[in-house]
Amino acid sequence: MALVTSKQMLEDAQKGGYAVGAFNVENMEMVKAVIAAAEEMQAPVMLQTTPSTVKYGTLETYYAIVAAEAKKASVPVCLHLDHGSSFELAAQALRAGYTSVMIDGSHEDFEGNVAVTKKVADMANAMGIPVEAELGKVGGKEDDLEAEADTNTDPQEAKEFVERTGVTSLAVAIGTAHGFYKTTPVLDKERVSEIKAVVSVPLVLHGASGLSDEDVKECVQRGMCKVNFATELRAAYTDAGKKLLEEKPETFDPKKFGVVGMEAVKELVKGRMKVLGCEGKAR
Repeated sequence: MALVTSKQMLEDAQKGGYAVGAFNVENMEMVKAVIAAAEEMQAPVMLQTTPSTVKYGTLETYYAIVAAEAKKASVPVCLHLDHGSSFELAAQALRAGYTSVMIDGSHEDFEGNVAVTKKVADMANAMGIPVEAELGKVGGKEDDLEAEADTNTDPQEAKEFVERTGVTSLAVAIGTAHGFYKTTPVLDKERVSEIKAVVSVPLVLHGASGLSDEDVKECVQRGMCKVNFATELRAAYTDAGKKLLEEKPETFDPKKFGVVGMEAVKELVKGRMKVLGCEGKAR
């Protein structure tokens, strides 16, 4: 089917008490792997690209690849700009055909974040495209952006932020971090429940790579409707290629690396979808 927006799939997740998996993709092989996993699991799915990824391959290139693969799929597929770094980039993604965008103004103060987020939301909402924003700071490194420390989201600020900006989903900080964890993270999972009680839009969990299945499940039970995975997909893809070289160092055909990379990513994504509870929820 043609690409769809994230609106219906996230609303369904919010009502159904599960979460949609949002997976960062870097090349054609990862796109094929994620959509193949979604097909096998009969799950709705979001594919994401970050600013550095689109700088590497261009928005138009990733749109063309994902749109072509989505057209062959029987499950809903959404193409999302992850951590959009500016109004201009969000506008470019919308022009390229992306069906969901994130504007990340979390590096700004509260009023600055409201201003840039509302500007993007006004533009996207007029086109019928959903907008995700971030309030609070998720630690670690995502793309070229690095946070020194976590600042968890305040529930009342989240309520005001959503009302003033018009966003359709909100990424909140509860102690997660981008990248792999060096120590066991301490998550403020109660804060998810507190934010859900006062915020009407679906909530988003960033920094899920490396979290235990139990932590992810509890966050979903408490109200997370979209969960992002990036680093662990990159690692799975790369590790599969390394293993192939170790076992068959004479390998030179790039397609061979693509095949093992796709299989590794597909199996990882299927496992994550089971944890999120979105298996069989495609419609």
